[in-house]
Amino acid sequence: MSKPLIVVESPTKVKTIKKYLGDKYNVASTVGHIKDLPEKELGIDVEKGFSPKYVTIPGKQKVIKALKDAAGNADDVYLAPDPDREGEAIAWHAADVLKKKGRNFHRVLFHELTKNGVNQALASPEALNESRYKAQQTRRILDRLVGYQISPILWKKVKYGLSAGRVQSVAVRMICERERAIQAFEPEEYWSITATLQGENPPSFEARLARYKGKKVSIPDKETAMKMRGELAGSEFVVDKITRKTVRRRPYPPFTTSKLQQEAIRRLRFSAKKTMTVAQQLYEGIDLGGETVGLITYMRTDSTRISAEAANEARDLINARHGRDYSLEKPRFFSNKNRAQDAHEAIRPTSVNNTPEKVRPYLSKDQFALYQLIWQRFVASQMAEALIDQKNITISAGDYRLTASGSTVKFPGFLALYQAADESDGSEGKKQDTSLPELSEKQKLKLLGLEPRQHFTTPPPRFSEATLVKELEENGIGRPSTYATILSTIRDKGYVELIKGYFHPTELGFIITDLLVENFPDILNVDFTARLENDLDKVESDEQEAIELLTRFYDLFEQRVIAAAEKMLSVKGLGLPTGYKCPLCGREARIKVGKNGPFLACEGYPDCTWSRNYIRNEKGEIEPVEPTEEAAEGEVCEKCRRPMVVKQGRYGEFLACSGYPECKHTRSINPGGEAKSTGVPCPAPGCDGELLERQSRRGKVFYGCSRYPDCKFALWDKPVDRKCPKCGAPYLIEKETKKEGLVVKCAQKGCGYREE
Repeated sequence: MSKPLIVVESPTKVKTIKKYLGDKYNVASTVGHIKDLPEKELGIDVEKGFSPKYVTIPGKQKVIKALKDAAGNADDVYLAPDPDREGEAIAWHAADVLKKKGRNFHRVLFHELTKNGVNQALASPEALNESRYKAQQTRRILDRLVGYQISPILWKKVKYGLSAGRVQSVAVRMICERERAIQAFEPEEYWSITATLQGENPPSFEARLARYKGKKVSIPDKETAMKMRGELAGSEFVVDKITRKTVRRRPYPPFTTSKLQQEAIRRLRFSAKKTMTVAQQLYEGIDLGGETVGLITYMRTDSTRISAEAANEARDLINARHGRDYSLEKPRFFSNKNRAQDAHEAIRPTSVNNTPEKVRPYLSKDQFALYQLIWQRFVASQMAEALIDQKNITISAGDYRLTASGSTVKFPGFLALYQAADESDGSEGKKQDTSLPELSEKQKLKLLGLEPRQHFTTPPPRFSEATLVKELEENGIGRPSTYATILSTIRDKGYVELIKGYFHPTELGFIITDLLVENFPDILNVDFTARLENDLDKVESDEQEAIELLTRFYDLFEQRVIAAAEKMLSVKGLGLPTGYKCPLCGREARIKVGKNGPFLACEGYPDCTWSRNYIRNEKGEIEPVEPTEEAAEGEVCEKCRRPMVVKQGRYGEFLACSGYPECKHTRSINPGGEAKSTGVPCPAPGCDGELLERQSRRGKVFYGCSRYPDCKFALWDKPVDRKCPKCGAPYLIEKETKKEGLVVKCAQKGCGYREE
């Protein structure tokens, strides 16, 4: 009889679990999902209750064979993919391919990959959770219905290859609406007046004008500011009232997924995607000098719950390190938000005794930075409150009242270990010590200076990754496992750009969003999407039938799809209205989308051939970009031998003969389509060029030398900048086949080197 099999989804976990369990079990990995909906068809039978058609993911045949070999004739299989919806789906699909008469399947949830955590989970296995699986499957069906039925409409109306996503499109809408609010914003001028004052003894301090004749002061312009300054200059400044109080400041809860992403973005400058990648490594296990240990609990959670054991362990450490004044008599527990799922604890260290300094030698720079953040946040959550002394001073000057405030830390409490990054500007911590001199009420003050300052109201800020995650979370869009994917997907699709840390919608992002909002107002609605997320949670908790949710959604969605296929404005044909007049014929110039993106073209085409690239100014108004001509150095016309010049057309830059109109010869600047760098040197003998990713005239990707036409070296397969370890060839290639999946191999005939 074969040993029982434990199935996990990550190869890294195999190594960790084997170290804990020795040879009592076989352990194998699915390497992620093994089944999914087919790539080239909808894969949903709407007429048969939205029945999904699952197929083996290309390249996973070998994985399935390895799973079956590892299972052998074992009676018991323990399914231990991640403890969430995606992991549940992987568990169900693994059970499907391994089903055998007499075989028993057990669901195991590893919330932390420690020896104790693994043994406890195996000692109390559960049944496969059908409701959780249905919730994942329902989300997958919804996403497939939206993506596969809206995208073809966009191909027909706008440009081939575009796509729409049920959640991602809502995120892009948020970014577009914020950008339009910025464009529409009109700054308003206002002024402030700050007085520099001093009591009987230094130091001096600043007080700001706050009220005039009992009402909040408003200074709209310089004239008013100067008038008030003059009146203040002739006034006597007297301390009117001093208010002192001590406030208690509670520590933050341990991290949820979204809060971890926000803090890592602000403090560590990690992207959301990088944060989750590094957190996964810490969860799956780090080799601490011969012992592999999962350093943190499961990192996809929106719960702030922690175990009493973990809290007590933290208290013991706080007592030892900081003393009893900094610890609590009883553990501090935090309440969850209404929408939070309580299946997992908050993100915390599996043992606070694995201090950052203790494990630092075994971690990469990024792993250490993130682990330290998680460790400090959790330990601080079990420390005493900070005590802050606050002092507010009201100063009278005739009919005017000025205020000054300061604060000092009386007792640091948890602040001795952890301060959150300021959410407004990304700086670390908040300025705590702004002390004021000792003064008494009715004391006269000496005026040292009065400074009027001009200000302007500012538009709403663009979203950073941190603030977009916060906005998604607060609006109920997506869930902990999806935030990082949403942020990376909207950039990969070309609908937004991240410039200096902030999201800017591209012109294509605006176009697609406007079309989708007009034709699918419900699907792109924030509240509608949030309600759908809540309904998916109800499917998981058995409060909602999946078929009811899908039917209700599709009855509305199908009507929208039918209407959009007929009525959605064709950007390819008519184009989007702009209000801008064609300078040649006076008809409207419209936005169309070509090979190189959006451009302006006269609606009178083909009678009028005027077209231009365009930009938008800070108010969002269209400004055509006039074509420029510059000599293309070293480029000569093949027909008449005159110099070639660079020109701008509706499809971007191209080379044209300077002898136009006598010679009308033109050619592309990048033969074989728009080129992208691969960083791989051209392997042709004596060539110093680089292999570039290009497209053939039929749209197929290939890799050709940057020195074309002087060097005609080209590949169909993606080159990898590594020497073959077997034959020494200067490069390897990536190749994907249905049989093998994605492999890296040597391109030299007869070598045969390959790696998965």
